[in-house]
Amino acid sequence: MPELPEVETTRRGIQPYVEGHTVIKVIVRQPNLRWKVPDEIHAMEGASIVSVRRRGKYLLLECALNSKQQQRTGTAIIHLGMSGSLRIVDASQPPEKHDHIDIVVDTGKAIRLRDPRRFGALLWTTDDPLKHKLLRSLGPEPLSADFNLEYFYQQSRGRSVSIKQFIMNTHVVVGVGNIYACESLFRAGISPKRVAGKTSKKRYQKLLQMIKAVLSEAIEQGGTTLRDFVQAEGNPGYFQQKLFVYGRANLPCLVCGSKIKQITQGQRSTFYCSHCQH
Repeated sequence: MPELPEVETTRRGIQPYVEGHTVIKVIVRQPNLRWKVPDEIHAMEGASIVSVRRRGKYLLLECALNSKQQQRTGTAIIHLGMSGSLRIVDASQPPEKHDHIDIVVDTGKAIRLRDPRRFGALLWTTDDPLKHKLLRSLGPEPLSADFNLEYFYQQSRGRSVSIKQFIMNTHVVVGVGNIYACESLFRAGISPKRVAGKTSKKRYQKLLQMIKAVLSEAIEQGGTTLRDFVQAEGNPGYFQQKLFVYGRANLPCLVCGSKIKQITQGQRSTFYCSHCQH
């Protein structure tokens, strides 16, 4: 599943091609994604895309009838689901089997949504997108000032879940998916099995630093290519080359040489080093 760095990389990849440009046509070949693509999505046609933003793992394409006057018509909300990706292509390029949607702009380019498993989404709202039911209860962005030690530590108090499940809770903080949770905990030297509410403030300070560092590095490297994700221009991400534990079960730890262990937490695979993390 594309995680926050992959989604941010996608945002940066498509932004220069579509921001400030007029949408000529929205082509919906397959409307039955996670939720049916609403007919209202065609309100994008004739409007300019005035901003390409991200909130958590959602991309927000804000549209206006007049880009100078900022007369907002609405916002397209895009989620890549389990296997979705956005690419910038020539609108004339024939679609492939899983290319379900094109958003064509006045340059002849198109944002093309490919989603083999159809768990992604394209929705439309004329209200404040941050108040949409899918976004309104999300926690702070992990690289923002709102995600700070005091907030992080206080959120953990009284929680009996594992610290890994805690940091993957999108109501606590967005974007710390499975890969980056494993890697952040390793760098912080914290066992993923520790109880969130019984972990010290000092450990949370270290974990906070590592979450921000890991996500920042992953964004700079263009995300992590595992199976389906490619950048908007079709280039893979390179953060996978920097993974210490994720996907390395039974291989030697790159720091101490001990075998990397794999367990299941919350129906997700967890990878860790029992020697380096405690």
